[in-house]
Amino acid sequence: MRYLIGMYGVTVLIAAICFDIWGRYAYKGFFYNLGQALVWPAVMFPSVGKLLSGVIWIVVILGILILVRRR
Repeated sequence: MRYLIGMYGVTVLIAAICFDIWGRYAYKGFFYNLGQALVWPAVMFPSVGKLLSGVIWIVVILGILILVRRR
């Protein structure tokens, strides 16, 4: 697991540098591009972003349902 997290960290760093130098928002600064690089699959492939947002909505809804049910 540590290996996978380390590999993702390296790809985030590489993506942040590439976005900062050659990206569409290169004028915005490194930390903006670092934020974009943290979710680089969603930036590079828009359909992944839609899938990710759907998963987040499901997790939020399930969390609310679990909280309401416990009370």
